[in-house]
Amino acid sequence: MKVVIPGGTGQVGTILARALHSTGHDVVILSRHAMVAPWRVVQWDARTLGAWTAELDGADAVINLAGRSVDCRYTASNREAILASRVLSTRAVGSAIAQSSRPPRAWLQMSTATIYAHRYDAPNDEASGIIGGAEPDAPSTWRFSIDVARAWEAAAHECITPKTRKVLLRSAMVMSPDRGGVFDMLLRLVRAGLGGTAANGRQYVSWIHHVDFVAAVLWLLEREDIDGAINLAAPQPLPNAEFMRALRDAWGARVGLPATVWMLEIGAVLLRTETELVLKSRRVVPGRLVDSGFAFQFIDWSVASRELCQAWRSRGTSMYLNPEARVIPESGDASR
Repeated sequence: MKVVIPGGTGQVGTILARALHSTGHDVVILSRHAMVAPWRVVQWDARTLGAWTAELDGADAVINLAGRSVDCRYTASNREAILASRVLSTRAVGSAIAQSSRPPRAWLQMSTATIYAHRYDAPNDEASGIIGGAEPDAPSTWRFSIDVARAWEAAAHECITPKTRKVLLRSAMVMSPDRGGVFDMLLRLVRAGLGGTAANGRQYVSWIHHVDFVAAVLWLLEREDIDGAINLAAPQPLPNAEFMRALRDAWGARVGLPATVWMLEIGAVLLRTETELVLKSRRVVPGRLVDSGFAFQFIDWSVASRELCQAWRSRGTSMYLNPEARVIPESGDASR
């Protein structure tokens, strides 16, 4: 199977490329930067059509992960770059598919679980979940994320690709031991004694183990009967306080200092990021994926976190990620 992955140079793209390549699939990464990798890398500008479109003609699938990382301060220039990188790259992929003489059978388009409303009362699945943006007490930065998610999905819907099935991947945070990933960052806090409860700890954390993420993507590539929005998240999201407690237990950390909202705000400024990534309650469940018969390997976070800690210890962050594949943080981390 030939799979083209636009924006596949980040953590998520590397996880997918590594898994597909290791099982004999032909993987092509579309990147704005030249890089050395075990798979083919073709340059594109993530905006306009060019020679790269030939890679889609005759490909079996496209998995578009392109988008500037949201792990930054939401300044006016960063907001513009975050939105444009998603919408323009999606339109470019859609246009390339539309003009292909042999278009791919499947287009998996990255979206985000952040599209759902901040809530504690009930989980968000694809059928009954509440799309966010109307919460009366939500900060403007949270509404911006919802606006981006809506525009991202709208750009995919607007592309006319009658011969190509479209799936929108509303992904939670993908947890793997890779250097620079979400789990690596959380574990760094735990190792430093700072992995305690954030704010009141009630906000839900949605996550998915990288093994299940890859398996779900392969499942969706094969299932011709599935299209539209799909939640990629483990079935059991849990509050931040429980999530961090399980991670501390998995690592063997006795102490995890809690952080108040004002402490998180100061830390976000120093780290050039936003507190939304920590404070927004993302209670997302994979309704359609489970209903389709997909079986998760990692459902319980305490089990998943122990496996991830063991992998981190045994392989090391520099060894687990293929040393020949250089990760570029500007793309491929669009799912948070």
